[in-house]
Order: sequence, then C-alpha cells, then structure tokens
Amino acid sequence: MDVVQEPAPLTIVITTFNRSSYLTALLESVKRLDPAPAAVVVVDNASTDETPEVLEAARAGFPVPLAVLRLEANTGGAGGFAAGVEAALDSGAQWLWLMDDDVEVLPGAVAALRKWTGSYDCIHGRRFDAGGAPFFWQHRFVPFLGVHLPVPGNVFRDSPVFDTNVGCFEGMLISADQVRRIGLPDARYFINGDDVVYGWLASLDRPVAYVNDFVIRKVRVQRQIDLGIRHLNDSSDLGRFTAMRNRGHTARYLQVHGRYHRYGFGLGTFLTAGKELLRLVAVEHSLRGAGRLWAGWRGARRILRDQTWSPMAPLSASGQPSPETRKQQV
Repeated sequence: MDVVQEPAPLTIVITTFNRSSYLTALLESVKRLDPAPAAVVVVDNASTDETPEVLEAARAGFPVPLAVLRLEANTGGAGGFAAGVEAALDSGAQWLWLMDDDVEVLPGAVAALRKWTGSYDCIHGRRFDAGGAPFFWQHRFVPFLGVHLPVPGNVFRDSPVFDTNVGCFEGMLISADQVRRIGLPDARYFINGDDVVYGWLASLDRPVAYVNDFVIRKVRVQRQIDLGIRHLNDSSDLGRFTAMRNRGHTARYLQVHGRYHRYGFGLGTFLTAGKELLRLVAVEHSLRGAGRLWAGWRGARRILRDQTWSPMAPLSASGQPSPETRKQQV
C-alpha cells in the first residue's frame, strides 16, 4: 500500500501595528482558508489602538492555534517578522507564510501555494490590488546598483513561474529549512528594503519563484500615480528616511557576498533619492520631508563605517545561531 504523505505544516506569520480594522478583516479571511494553515502567529508591534482586544477576541474561537507575540516596542515590519519567524520556527513550523496586516488571503491560497513547495523554498503568489486588478510585482534585484528594478511585459507568457531574486513580506512563503540556512530577517532595517534583501539572500541559496496563482488581495488604498510599467505610491517621512538609511545595510550585505561596486552602488543611491523626490512632488505634491532623505543618507554612511556590523547569521536546526556562529560572535 502506498503511503500518502501529509502536506508539510504551514504557519502564517502576521506583523501588525495600529491597524486593528485591517487585522480583523485579515483574520476573518484566514478563517475561510480551505485547506487551513496549521497555525497563525501574530506579532503585535506594541500597538496603541484596539489591536490587543481584537486579538484576544479572535483567539477564543479561531479554528487553528493562534499565537500572539506582543513586543514591548515598535520594531517595524523587519523586527516584527524577525520575531514572528523565530517564534514560528520554535513552534515547529515547516513553511512560513509572511504577510502584513493590510491584506486579505483568498480561500484557496494554501492549496495554490503548496503545489510549488516541492520545487522551491521561497515562493510568492500573485496579488490583486484594492480595486480588484492584478497588482504589479515583477522585479529583479540588480547588485551592481543595489536596487530592484521592474521587469516589463507578461512574465507568465511562456511559463507559470517567473524566477526572480527579490522578496516581499506581503505574501512570501518560505521553508523553515531555508530560513535556517540564511538566518532571520534583519530587524535593523525597521522598514523598507528588508524583504528585498531577504529575498536576494534566499536566491543565493536557491531560486526564488513568483507563480501565476492569485493568493492575496491588498485592501489598503494609497495615493499613487501611474508610471505606465508600475504605480508609485505615497510614503512617509519615516519611509523616506529608511529608504536612504537602509542603503547602508544593503551595501554591507553586498560586501559580504563580494557583489559590492562602489560607483554602481552610488548610482543606485542617486536613483533611490530621485525616486523618493518624485514620490514627494508627483504623489504628495510637496517637498516637505526631503530633508529626511539627507538624514537617511548620513545614517547610511555611519553604517558603512561601523566596524562592528555583521550580517544575520545562519541558524542551526534548533532555530538558534549555530555553535560556529556563537564562537564567531564571542
């Protein structure tokens, strides 16, 4: 008799901060998943709204185990996912589906993603935008520039899989084994660029897939302009600051992997600043906040001069830094 192999357990990891209404809708959509995930981990980034009450009420009747990890301070999306991924690993998760709080999952999403888990360790499904149209997400990271660039055209014309080398925490599915090989998401990013670099690190280990299956719907509406190949959304002073400051972390990862090009990276920094200025002028119709770009650039320079900086370390099978890594850190 043939033995039927059970699908590997999948844990959803959600990071939230002061978006209780979005979180409520997301959790309701998770309840409708068929098949259901094995568990859900929600990281509350020290929310000051009704999020704790929403989570307490949800836990009472949730159809699968719902773990809540409340942090003492807001660590941003990067810190939230680092904590959530670590908690999921500790609970025995074999696959981790990472998502922000301002999306909803589609009922058949788990089955749609599972059919790819035998071929890839890092998978991204497609998304609908708030209006129900396909959301543009097809990029490749260019190490020479240290930025990710859009890929034009129909990337699914000849294949249901588009091999890429970037990540997005708005729906990344990643195996626990790969997390152990590449380490936790880097909490130092706070927001902006953390998932791009994490996907690039994953691609150095094994190919990263973008598959032609719709699994998520974005629900938060943002101001934006249409650039033809993609849309440019509004941002915030914090977003502008981290867009530039985190260039320092990205440069250090490129240096570690021997892919850093000083002049190419400088051009990428110039393009990043230009993009943020265009966002300010064309989307937000203001130049207020431009100073945060300069402050972020200075922050990046400090990171590049930091002699104590080191990359996130691979994990052992237990989910903790390996003994070799501990020796290096000591």
